[in-house]
Amino acid sequence: MEELSFYIGIIGNIISVLMFLSPVGTFWRIIKQRSTEQFESLPYICTLLNSSLWTYYGIIKAGELLVATVNGFGILVETIYVTLFLIYAPARSKAMTVILVGLLDVGFLAAAILVTQLALQGETRIDAVGFLGAGLNIAMYSSPLAVMRTVVTTKSVEYMPFFLSFFLFLNGGTWAFYALLVRDYFLLVPNGSGFLLGTVQLVLYAIYRKPNLSKNVSDHRLEEGWQQQAEPLISSTSSRSIT
Repeated sequence: MEELSFYIGIIGNIISVLMFLSPVGTFWRIIKQRSTEQFESLPYICTLLNSSLWTYYGIIKAGELLVATVNGFGILVETIYVTLFLIYAPARSKAMTVILVGLLDVGFLAAAILVTQLALQGETRIDAVGFLGAGLNIAMYSSPLAVMRTVVTTKSVEYMPFFLSFFLFLNGGTWAFYALLVRDYFLLVPNGSGFLLGTVQLVLYAIYRKPNLSKNVSDHRLEEGWQQQAEPLISSTSSRSIT
């Protein structure tokens, strides 16, 4: 069982890395445009806080090295994302990003570490950090709910990237399975929620995607071509009838 959980954890780490890297295209666009446009920094600030807390959890709980390592990578990646926001965001957005980073990624994180280190011990400390991390994880996985509503309203998946939904689904499912194997319910609850939400997103994608769009466009253009060819023929025939 330990060997199986180790390999599942390795797979989970790989999928989590891919999930952390999924916004790279967005930030490459920001760098090329030298502007953050209408993108928001809050999701990356919250993910940075989430990764920091889970790294702390993985450090203080025995046997959770895999949790600590992948979220340590998440800290690095999300720090780069937030830094790019601070470089390319307009003045107002930049000021808001600085405030949120100070409140959440510095203030809240420092308070959580200090309180759990000074006021709590042993399993109580681990449970407290686990509750905080689980709450933040559920919030992170729930963030696409607004996008899912837009998909249903517009009947279009244009604003719900497939690969992000796919990796959320894989990440939640893999870590939920890992949590079952090691009996870590702080990992199970949020990642089980992520797995369910990811499944719903993929179902919505299957319902509202338009795979035959290019075919419909081609058929429409073909139909237009036949009409254009037919019109002179009809006109010619009509003129002969009149004469």
